[in-house]
Amino acid sequence: MRKVVFLATCFCVVSLLMASAASAIPMGTSARGVVPADVQQIISVDYRTMHNSPTAMALRNRVLPEELKRFESSLKGAGIDPDRDLDQLTFVSFRVPKQGIRIVGVGQGPFPVKAFMKRMTKEKIRPTKLRTALIYPMGGMEMTFLDEGTILFGDSAALKNALDTKDGLTQRLDSNPQISDSMASVDSNPIWSVLDQQGTQNMMRSALGEASKLGDFETVKKRLLGSHYGMDFGSGVDFNMNVVTSDSVTAGTLSALMKAGVIYKKMSATPIEKSALENMTVSSDGSNLKVQFKTDEKKFQSLLQSDLFMTVSR
Repeated sequence: MRKVVFLATCFCVVSLLMASAASAIPMGTSARGVVPADVQQIISVDYRTMHNSPTAMALRNRVLPEELKRFESSLKGAGIDPDRDLDQLTFVSFRVPKQGIRIVGVGQGPFPVKAFMKRMTKEKIRPTKLRTALIYPMGGMEMTFLDEGTILFGDSAALKNALDTKDGLTQRLDSNPQISDSMASVDSNPIWSVLDQQGTQNMMRSALGEASKLGDFETVKKRLLGSHYGMDFGSGVDFNMNVVTSDSVTAGTLSALMKAGVIYKKMSATPIEKSALENMTVSSDGSNLKVQFKTDEKKFQSLLQSDLFMTVSR
């Protein structure tokens, strides 16, 4: 059941990292300014307090992609220590017409910019330039400073798309009220994410598993408008997700399908997985589907080693 994943990893290629603070750092102006309007998903993590929770660290180590590990190593080699210098890490996946989905990362923190530049000069690493941006190669990716407290990184094409948005060549996040409104509902959480309509439809199909093959899902799919969730490690593991639908009937039908999916998964679940599924609450409230998962850290760390987690976090 991919719903447990959700709370564990978020469904994006770079869904990773976690935190344990009681409050989150909002996205800064520079960070918001590079997010294109045609967003598929935004995932934001309070990176600074990640080390305060053994569970958060276990989850981070379990799902951190190899590409990001290489990027972190490259940053350290250039004098930027993610564990020391990063306050918040945000990943944005967005659609580019005729080119598909692209992903960029935005880091916020007190970066040693002058020391970084000095080391680049010493090692004779020259940046390329796109308008006013200086772009440096970094661990198979590229990165640039948006200001002294914000870095942007990703592959070359994705970085260019984001910088085009920054420079006003494409529409920005603020012109997408569905995503902006969803962000306002969850961005006080240490870990939060928002997903657009098409992404939500795909996510729910995966989350429902066998239950998605029921005729009711095809009926309600087009009435799913978006989703958002928040996750906290302050007292155990607490995950809350809302799927926004067009009406209360759709939300109720989706709730019934989700419950059917949980029952189906329990039939083949291990004791650890079954315990996790039993800690999940599914309900509807008006036009929203609500999914809540709450458990203690010990049980959650056991879940990280299960086949279920490995399946849903791929």
